[in-house]
Amino acid sequence: MTLLDKINAMKMPFAELKGVTFVEAEQDRVVARMLVRPDLCTLGHTIHGGAVMAFADSVGAAATVINLPPDAKGTTTIESKTNFVGGAKEGTTITATATPVHRGRRTQVWQTRIEGENGKLVAVVTQTQMVL
Repeated sequence: MTLLDKINAMKMPFAELKGVTFVEAEQDRVVARMLVRPDLCTLGHTIHGGAVMAFADSVGAAATVINLPPDAKGTTTIESKTNFVGGAKEGTTITATATPVHRGRRTQVWQTRIEGENGKLVAVVTQTQMVL
């Protein structure tokens, strides 16, 4: 089973609800896409900040899971910080790329860059995952 198969086999109901699709998975990089649907938008048909944060959280969590030590029981987010840089319009697809900052025995820190179809930066999210 590949790492991408492992992520896609996980039951992540909230990621599924948002329409997150994982497209690449390696130990040092996880990539996912999400369509900016009307129900994920705020005024002006632009993606809501909470949807951006939730997207990044799902991708960072998946990246952590494929990097957990063998004796770990799971992971949970204990801190997340988002820098919003730009927007993404309804009907476009955004891409999240998570890369590790730190992978320790008790915590992992992931940085996720979210970009629009045009390659422009939408947000940078840094999250800390606790290893359970």
